[in-house]
Amino acid sequence: MSTVTTSYDNLFAGDFPVVTETGTIVSGEGKLARGTILGVVTASGKYAAADATDTGESATGKATPKAILLQDVDATSADVADVLVAFTGEFNSAKLIAKTGSTVAGFKGGLRAVSIFVK
Repeated sequence: MSTVTTSYDNLFAGDFPVVTETGTIVSGEGKLARGTILGVVTASGKYAAADATDTGESATGKATPKAILLQDVDATSADVADVLVAFTGEFNSAKLIAKTGSTVAGFKGGLRAVSIFVK
Protein backbone atom coordinates (compact mmCIF):
# COMPACT_ATOMS: atom_id res chain seq x y z
CA MET A 1 0.00 0.00 0.00
CA SER A 2 1.31 3.45 -0.86
CA THR A 3 1.52 6.48 1.41
CA VAL A 4 -0.49 9.52 0.39
CA THR A 5 0.62 13.03 1.32
CA THR A 6 -1.79 15.91 0.97
CA SER A 7 -1.60 19.64 1.53
CA TYR A 8 -4.33 21.95 2.77
CA ASP A 9 -6.26 22.73 -0.39
CA ASN A 10 -9.75 23.31 1.06
CA LEU A 11 -11.22 20.28 -0.73
CA PHE A 12 -13.09 19.34 2.43
CA ALA A 13 -15.83 21.76 3.51
CA GLY A 14 -17.29 20.47 6.76
CA ASP A 15 -17.39 17.93 9.54
CA PHE A 16 -19.56 15.22 7.97
CA PRO A 17 -17.69 11.91 8.41
CA VAL A 18 -15.38 11.05 5.53
CA VAL A 19 -15.31 7.36 4.64
CA THR A 20 -12.43 6.35 2.39
CA GLU A 21 -11.25 3.22 0.67
CA THR A 22 -8.84 2.33 -2.07
CA GLY A 23 -9.94 1.50 -5.58
CA THR A 24 -8.63 1.20 -9.12
CA ILE A 25 -8.78 3.89 -11.80
CA VAL A 26 -9.39 2.30 -15.19
CA SER A 27 -6.74 2.59 -17.90
CA GLY A 28 -7.36 5.27 -20.51
CA GLU A 29 -8.68 7.91 -18.09
CA GLY A 30 -5.50 9.96 -18.44
CA LYS A 31 -4.37 12.30 -15.69
CA LEU A 32 -6.99 12.88 -13.00
CA ALA A 33 -6.53 15.42 -10.23
CA ARG A 34 -7.47 15.26 -6.57
CA GLY A 35 -11.11 16.34 -6.31
CA THR A 36 -12.30 14.64 -9.50
CA ILE A 37 -15.83 13.29 -9.26
CA LEU A 38 -15.77 9.56 -10.00
CA GLY A 39 -18.25 7.06 -11.36
CA VAL A 40 -17.92 3.28 -11.53
CA VAL A 41 -17.58 1.37 -14.79
CA THR A 42 -20.29 -1.28 -14.46
CA ALA A 43 -18.44 -4.04 -16.33
CA SER A 44 -15.22 -3.85 -14.31
CA GLY A 45 -16.09 -2.13 -11.02
CA LYS A 46 -13.17 0.24 -11.59
CA TYR A 47 -13.42 4.00 -11.21
CA ALA A 48 -13.42 6.58 -13.99
CA ALA A 49 -14.20 10.29 -14.14
CA ALA A 50 -17.98 10.61 -13.83
CA ASP A 51 -19.44 11.52 -17.20
CA ALA A 52 -22.93 13.05 -17.47
CA THR A 53 -22.96 12.24 -21.18
CA ASP A 54 -22.54 8.48 -20.53
CA THR A 55 -26.18 7.58 -21.08
CA GLY A 56 -28.28 5.58 -23.47
CA GLU A 57 -27.99 2.06 -24.76
CA SER A 58 -24.19 1.91 -24.60
CA ALA A 59 -23.89 3.49 -21.14
CA THR A 60 -21.07 2.15 -18.97
CA GLY A 61 -22.32 3.38 -15.58
CA LYS A 62 -20.13 6.47 -15.36
CA ALA A 63 -23.11 8.88 -15.46
CA THR A 64 -23.84 8.23 -11.78
CA PRO A 65 -21.34 9.85 -9.41
CA LYS A 66 -20.12 7.54 -6.64
CA ALA A 67 -16.93 8.95 -5.07
CA ILE A 68 -14.36 11.74 -4.94
CA LEU A 69 -10.74 11.13 -5.92
CA LEU A 70 -8.37 12.06 -3.08
CA GLN A 71 -5.05 11.94 -4.91
CA ASP A 72 -3.63 12.82 -8.32
CA VAL A 73 -3.25 9.82 -10.66
CA ASP A 74 -2.09 9.09 -14.19
CA ALA A 75 -4.12 6.27 -15.74
CA THR A 76 -3.17 7.12 -19.31
CA SER A 77 -1.82 3.72 -20.29
CA ALA A 78 -2.52 1.37 -17.38
CA ASP A 79 -4.93 0.82 -14.51
CA VAL A 80 -3.83 2.51 -11.28
CA ALA A 81 -4.57 0.42 -8.20
CA ASP A 82 -4.69 1.39 -4.51
CA VAL A 83 -6.01 4.89 -5.21
CA LEU A 84 -7.65 6.65 -2.26
CA VAL A 85 -11.28 7.70 -2.83
CA ALA A 86 -13.93 9.19 -0.54
CA PHE A 87 -17.41 7.67 -0.34
CA THR A 88 -18.87 10.28 2.02
CA GLY A 89 -18.11 13.79 3.25
CA GLU A 90 -18.65 17.50 2.69
CA PHE A 91 -16.70 19.00 -0.21
CA ASN A 92 -15.99 22.50 -1.49
CA SER A 93 -17.70 22.90 -4.89
CA ALA A 94 -14.92 25.21 -6.08
CA LYS A 95 -12.36 22.42 -5.55
CA LEU A 96 -14.32 19.58 -7.16
CA ILE A 97 -13.55 18.67 -10.76
CA ALA A 98 -16.10 17.47 -13.30
CA LYS A 99 -15.12 15.87 -16.59
CA THR A 100 -15.43 18.11 -19.65
CA GLY A 101 -19.07 18.06 -20.76
CA SER A 102 -20.26 17.63 -17.15
CA THR A 103 -20.61 20.10 -14.27
CA VAL A 104 -20.20 19.91 -10.52
CA ALA A 105 -23.69 21.43 -10.15
CA GLY A 106 -25.10 18.74 -12.44
CA PHE A 107 -23.70 15.99 -10.19
CA LYS A 108 -24.77 17.61 -6.90
CA GLY A 109 -28.03 15.64 -6.53
CA GLY A 110 -26.39 12.33 -7.41
CA LEU A 111 -23.60 12.96 -4.96
CA ARG A 112 -26.08 13.82 -2.20
CA ALA A 113 -27.73 10.42 -2.77
CA VAL A 114 -24.44 8.75 -1.74
CA SER A 115 -23.81 11.07 1.26
CA ILE A 116 -21.35 13.33 -0.52
CA PHE A 117 -22.43 16.90 0.14
CA VAL A 118 -21.32 19.77 -2.10
CA LYS A 119 -21.04 23.19 -0.47
